[in-house]
Amino acid sequence: MKRLSVFVSGGGTNLQRIAEYFAENPEVEIANVICNNPNAYAIERAKNLGIPCKIISRAEFKSEDFSKELLDQNIDLIVLAGFLWLVPQHLIEAFPNKIINIHPALLPKYGGKGFYGEHVHEAVVAAKEEYSGITIHYVNECYDSGAIIFQAKVALEEGETADSLAAKIHKLEYQHYPEVIEELLKK
Repeated sequence: MKRLSVFVSGGGTNLQRIAEYFAENPEVEIANVICNNPNAYAIERAKNLGIPCKIISRAEFKSEDFSKELLDQNIDLIVLAGFLWLVPQHLIEAFPNKIINIHPALLPKYGGKGFYGEHVHEAVVAAKEEYSGITIHYVNECYDSGAIIFQAKVALEEGETADSLAAKIHKLEYQHYPEVIEELLKK
């Protein structure tokens, strides 16, 4: 049995999709959801999915006790799904190449602190990029700079808006993130 911990900050649509993808797979379990935002709708999603959810403070997240807690739960892979805090070094060291993130752009462009969600799509559209997409990457000590695992791209159309681009990006996320997670769990 492979055990996932999914970290969230917002609505939890990727959490929902990952849970649905693995629902019929007896070899994969979402052991818990970690949320840093007590107002996030992802908490309700976790509850509806029957997945234990822990709301974590910044101080608790930065404590090495948090890494120990996850290690004690035999977590095989930490999946960031719209999680907005920088992952502390102790967690990276406790889970080397076992923490992944999905970013709504083709890194290395449009990554780093402050580049998340609508901010990314607005910047891509404003720059009149020909393509955007998703990047799934390993997490290191800097925002969006870990080794790239997978990318998928989509063309921007004439008159593309941040909202229309976001819809295209969500489709890519929902299709590819669970598949990449599944492949990583086989390693």
